[in-house]
Amino acid sequence: GWFKRPSKKDKELALSMIEKMGMSDYVNRQIRQLSGGQQQRVFLARALVQEADIYLMDEPFKGVDKTTEHAIISLLQEMKARGKTVIVVHHDLNTVPQYFDWVTMVNKQTVAYGPVADTFTDEA
Repeated sequence: GWFKRPSKKDKELALSMIEKMGMSDYVNRQIRQLSGGQQQRVFLARALVQEADIYLMDEPFKGVDKTTEHAIISLLQEMKARGKTVIVVHHDLNTVPQYFDWVTMVNKQTVAYGPVADTFTDEA
């Protein structure tokens, strides 16, 4: 139900995701005591605990350093390998070919969409 207490399994999963995001040392801090990048990692861990089939993420790399960005992309690739769908709003065009295999480019309307190798070209 909506208001049930977290089970032991729920707590273990939450701690596992916090650890996976490299935030174990901060587990007893209030969210407002964390930097923007640390908050981003906690929010991602919170989403992962849901064990959903589809994840919608709005700029998950915003405010994080390169090390954290690579950790997040590694995690997203792991999710994809487990059959999860991950839809990401991303504005850094330089990393699109490295990070993603499918792209939808939007400029007020859909400009192009498809596999990155076919779609993310100079013509698009």
